[in-house]
Order: sequence, then structure tokens, then C-alpha cells
Amino acid sequence: MTRQLHLNLFLMTRGHHEGAWRHPGANPKALTDLQLYVDAARIAEAAKFDAVFLADGLVGPDSGQMASSGQLEPLLLLAALAQHTERIGLIGTASTTYSLPYTLARQFATLDHLSKGRAGWNIVTSWLPRAGENYGLQENVEHAERYRIAEEFVAAVDALWRSFPGAAVVDDAASGQYLDIGQVRPVNYAGTHIRTRGPLNVPGSPQGRPVLVQAGQSDTGRAFAAQWAEAIFTAHGSKESAQGFYADIKGQAKSLGRSAEGIVILPGISAAIGSTEYEARQVWEELDSLTSIDVGLGRLSARFGGHDFSGLPLDRRLTRDDFPDPAQVEASRSRAMGYVETTLRDGLTLRQLLKRLAGARGHLAIAGTPEQVADTIEDWFRTGAADGFNVMPPVITQQLELFASEVVPILRKRGLFRSDYQSSTLRGHFGLPDLPAVQHKAQADAAVAA
Repeated sequence: MTRQLHLNLFLMTRGHHEGAWRHPGANPKALTDLQLYVDAARIAEAAKFDAVFLADGLVGPDSGQMASSGQLEPLLLLAALAQHTERIGLIGTASTTYSLPYTLARQFATLDHLSKGRAGWNIVTSWLPRAGENYGLQENVEHAERYRIAEEFVAAVDALWRSFPGAAVVDDAASGQYLDIGQVRPVNYAGTHIRTRGPLNVPGSPQGRPVLVQAGQSDTGRAFAAQWAEAIFTAHGSKESAQGFYADIKGQAKSLGRSAEGIVILPGISAAIGSTEYEARQVWEELDSLTSIDVGLGRLSARFGGHDFSGLPLDRRLTRDDFPDPAQVEASRSRAMGYVETTLRDGLTLRQLLKRLAGARGHLAIAGTPEQVADTIEDWFRTGAADGFNVMPPVITQQLELFASEVVPILRKRGLFRSDYQSSTLRGHFGLPDLPAVQHKAQADAAVAA
């Protein structure tokens, strides 16, 4: 079968640029209005995107200029979107650090049922400063510990999803038997951090289990992704960096006995599209004029665990000494490393770095005609940098509509992207098996049998 490109819509309110909420091309509906999200999801579904993806954060706003601080809870929003869409996948972010496995397993199994097999779980370990305080902790959980918790958390959730197979539902009114209760078994999962008895009280969902998605890029995050992830959202500003990540993840997966094709790798791309390259660049300039240095400094500080960059001059080239050691950052370590790497490679000033981060936050940001954008996507796809892209329109609705109506037809004409859905499930869209083999199956099965 010919390898096919995958496209997800990373749906962020009115767009991914910090100034998007003020742009005249943005959807003016309130960020709490369901229709804002329905409008975007329907554009993506009409273009036959694989999925809609929702991020999440667990802290309140600290700036009056950052519209993305007013996000709705993703799982409830996706449940609503399931009723307004038919085929597109629905991927939501949920933390392993500040959630309970039993609750989360129920939520995603329910979403998979309500959407008839379109659910995916973006597994995160919650890096935002102050998140721990919102959950009764005095401080955040440190980086390595977050991943140790995540390993047990995902194993427990997977065991819970296995504990109540869909085949156990007999639903025979004539005989009076609703369940074959012999197929429903406790989990009795007992780890260092996670304990849950089970079984789950939601039967197995249409996909067997929701698709497991992950986004870590640190060494620990990569190892975790190679073991568990079926789709990976990743951030790279250069093709060379993306190729290195792609080869590393696929190689680690193979060493664990997994198929390299069983992991779909999707870098983020934020494309400003115009009828000419000059017109496209004007989009970035318009957006940059709608944000502020203070907002950018706040975002940069959060990525480095609260480090204060405000004392640095804006127009001097940054050096490594201007950053805290990213390997010691307890927040988003992988993204911090990427920011330092990009800054030093391209010789950026602080002002230039803040502009880059305002538009794509370390993901690939480009400006060009539809043909130029399609050329970049095809090049990364064909040269071992990506299996597809997490599309991050700088402005929603304007730039999303241009991507869907101008770039997608070019990709389709080149034989890279589907003309119609061939599956009704997210697993099918990604080319994954309906009942996947799990890397930790032995552990999960042992837990179920205990």
C-alpha cells in the first residue's frame, strides 16, 4: 500500500500566534462558545484531516493579553465535538501527573464510545510551573519522577481498558443475561506510585483502546514514546533536527520489538499562506504587531521553569550563558533544549526569539504560497523527517481555510493525501491495527490475572 501523509488540526481557539485573537481574520466567537470549535473541526473534516487535537494547561491566566489562557476542558469539549462531526479523530490531552487512572480510563473509553471509535489520548506529564499547587502539592513533581509516574499510570490505564472486554456484553433480554461476567476481571495493579483494583465499569470501546499519543522530546520522553506511543507530536524548526528525531524514535521502537510503522510521527507546522511569498510574510508581520514583548517573555519564562529573561537586552545576539542549563529545567525540558539550540544555530537576539515563539513556539514556521507550503510538507514527508504534520494555523479561521482549500488539494493531486476517508476510526485513519499489540502487554496481562 502506498504510504499516505497524515494531517491533524491542532485546534487552539482563534489561532496559534499570540496575536491571533486580535486579528481581523480570526473567528470572533467567544472562546467559551462551542461553535468556535465546531466551525474549525468541520473545516478540517471536510478536508479529510485525520484528527482534531486539543492541548491543555493546568494553571490559570497570569496575563490579560494571552487569549489561550481561557481554554475549555478538552475531554468535555471533544465529547461535544463528537456530536457535530462524523469521521474526524478526536485527540485530547490529559495529565498522568495530576489525574487518577480509573477516572481517566473511564473518560477516554466513554469518548471512544460516544464518537464510535475516534478517540485518542495525548499523554502528558504536566510541566507548567505552579500546576502542583492547584492539586494540593507544595511544588511541582520533578521531571524524572513525572515519567516514572507516567510509566505506571499508562500501564494501569491499559490494564483497566482490558479488564472489561466489549465481548463480555451479552445483552440478551430473553435469557436475562446482560454480561458474561467471567470475562470481566479485576486489575489489582500495584506500582510504586499507582494502585487500582478494577475492573473498569465501561466496556471495551470500538477501537479496543483509544490511540495513545505523546509529545516528549527529552531522552526520557523519547524512551517513553518508543515504548507506548502510536502517534507522536513533535517540535522541530529544521528538517535535520526532525530527521534525527524520526530515526531515533523508529530505531528505539524496533529495538523494543515494535514495528516502525506502528508509530506515526507528526511535527508541528504553522504556515502563513498568501498568493505570493511577500503577502504570506505580511501575515506574520501583522500578527507580530498585535502582541507584546511582555507576553513573549512570560511564555519563554514558563518554558524554562520560571526563569526571568527580562533583564537581557532585546537586540543583542543571545549566547548560551543567557539561558539556564536546559538539561536542569524541571518544566518543559525538551522544548527548552530546542529553544537554546535554535537560538544559537540561527544567531537570534531576544527580540527575534520572542517573535519566533509567538508564531509557532519552536515548531516549524514558514510563509509562502500554497505550492511552497506543499513543497515543504512533501520534502519532509519523503526524506524521513515526518509521517505527516500537526497543522497549527496562525489564524483560525482565515489561515485554516486557506490551508484546507489551497494546500490540501495540491497534496492530494500529488498522491500524498486521501481524497476521502477509508475508515471510520482514528486507528484506521492512522493506519494502525484495531486491536494493537501493546509493548507492556505482559505486564498488563499479569495485572489482570492477579
